[in-house]
Amino acid sequence: MLHSLCLLWLLAMAFSLVPRAQPLTPQDLEEDEEDETVSTPLLALRCDYDRCRHLQVPCHELQRAGPVACLCPGLSSPAQRPDPPRLGEVRIVAEEGRAEVHWCAPYSPVHYYWLLLWEGSGEPQKGAPLNATVRRAELKGLMPGGTYVICVVAVNEAGESEVPGAGEDGQERVTTFPSFGPCGQIIVPPRPATLVHAAVGVGTALALLSCAVLFWHFHLRERWGCPRHRPAAGTV
Repeated sequence: MLHSLCLLWLLAMAFSLVPRAQPLTPQDLEEDEEDETVSTPLLALRCDYDRCRHLQVPCHELQRAGPVACLCPGLSSPAQRPDPPRLGEVRIVAEEGRAEVHWCAPYSPVHYYWLLLWEGSGEPQKGAPLNATVRRAELKGLMPGGTYVICVVAVNEAGESEVPGAGEDGQERVTTFPSFGPCGQIIVPPRPATLVHAAVGVGTALALLSCAVLFWHFHLRERWGCPRHRPAAGTV
């Protein structure tokens, strides 16, 4: 009898130590959902980076701006010279003798840019350094009717990007340009006012020439007694 009582007492103690299941409340379910939402990792998206956009913020700065690091395009090593930029649209304003040059950044680390301008086969004119965010610059002092070669150069700590045909004369340099390279040829058309003045000058010269011919025909011929046409012999 004593043995049975001890056994029942041990069973009662064992069941008292087992935790009882408690019913879940709506509040407990909401907390579980919140925990799952927080623990779900956010997917990384591509950064809002356009290598042809003027004043474009560097991609590594865009990565630090958001809650999750976005994805940047791959770049070459900083220890290598940058790849050449890609020359884009060149808008010429002939009336003001200027041109607006646009380009796209290479897939390389760039510290700054500059422009090279050739007129003929002489030495190029080198522009001032431009910030790495710049994708557009203006050329001034272009002559109407002139032909120029423009190149965009990217620079970093390892050196400068390659300029096609930099050691050749201007004519050969034009024929070696790649389709989507850093260089291009621009031809500045004559100013419209220049064309009008030329047309007026040609018209005036033709009018004076016509007046001179008529003057000679009607005046000088009578004054100097130029021979008139005489009838042929034997005619009545």
